[in-house]
Amino acid sequence: MLKRLLLTGAAGGLGRAIRPHLARFAETVRVSDIADLGAVAPHEEAVRCDLSDAAAVRDLVAGCDGIVHLGGISVEDKFSKIVGANIVGLYNLYEAARAEGQPRILFASSNHTIGFYRQDEHLDAAAPLRPDGLYGVSKCFGEALARMYFEKFGQETALVRIGSCMEKPTNYRMLSTWMSYEDFLALIGCIFRAPRLGCPVIWGVSDNDTRWWDNSAVSYLGWRPRDNAERFRAELEASLPRPAPDAPMALYQGGQFTQDPIFEEK
Repeated sequence: MLKRLLLTGAAGGLGRAIRPHLARFAETVRVSDIADLGAVAPHEEAVRCDLSDAAAVRDLVAGCDGIVHLGGISVEDKFSKIVGANIVGLYNLYEAARAEGQPRILFASSNHTIGFYRQDEHLDAAAPLRPDGLYGVSKCFGEALARMYFEKFGQETALVRIGSCMEKPTNYRMLSTWMSYEDFLALIGCIFRAPRLGCPVIWGVSDNDTRWWDNSAVSYLGWRPRDNAERFRAELEASLPRPAPDAPMALYQGGQFTQDPIFEEK
């Protein structure tokens, strides 16, 4: 059991979903975002924080012995927005961690680091990066930054390439990329309980029949996803037409992100 676990991005969709369950891992959960954090539970501390503010991030990390880092921009956007939250903000987080005792970090990376692989290709953690947009590039940067802090300073980080973590799949691609909330929570527990973590790449995906990603390299963590997106297939087939065979959603692991433009600054 951790003394104090920090959750960044606590007001986002995934943050809101897992926040009520983090008490199983820590005596105190410090929740943070730039957006409204809502009601605060007795075991929580709420801190509004802009990740681009280095001094504020240092204060945010102080006293924490674990970090679940979901904060930042989670979709394709203008570079000016991505760079502040996902690049400068992440650097600030790692510098704060270095100064504050190196709490173990779960970094929410993304499947969009490898989005230009085709859906008929199966990947392990050694597959070269193939980002599908600036958002994906920012996550590649995050993985490289975490690796450097591990090699240089021994800072442990789990690089979790989240597929589609939500209540249930909402399109056919997600039958392969979906990760249930409960499987993600189980992964969080394994990451912070492990005697040795290192800096592994972990594919954030449930035990889906059609998953594209191989997690055998991190079997030492003891994570065994239990959910399977296949149970939603009939529901999807009854409500949603299949994409055309040559559509990005049917061709590429990153789906539509491979076709997003560069959003121009205005």
